[in-house]
Amino acid sequence: QVHVVESGGGLVQPGGSLRLSCAALDYYAIGWFRQAPGKEREAVSCIRSRRIGDGSTYYADFVKGRFTVSRDDAKNTVYLQMNSLKPEDKAVYYCAVDMGYGPAKIPPLSKVRYDYWGQGTQVTVSS
Repeated sequence: QVHVVESGGGLVQPGGSLRLSCAALDYYAIGWFRQAPGKEREAVSCIRSRRIGDGSTYYADFVKGRFTVSRDDAKNTVYLQMNSLKPEDKAVYYCAVDMGYGPAKIPPLSKVRYDYWGQGTQVTVSS
């Protein structure tokens, strides 16, 4: 069992920024997902470990150029820096851990790759 803890959500005005954090002791990749009321959970971004992965990053098209995923290996923490936030970015954001057990053919942003999930953190973008 891998304990996953995310934090950093809150209320921000349109155009503002927030940084989410996800702490996990072990992972092949960490993914960020979000779920708005009445909608399916969707992938936002993911980052692979440099220790057991290739360190690659991936982004959903709707966040490219606005969100950046990064890691601090010394702190076992992954960050999602969200800039130029829009009202439509409002959602519960989840961090999830991919232990690398799944076959390589499953895309990195596919929910089925992820084995452990955090409790979620609310992000609200409103004036």
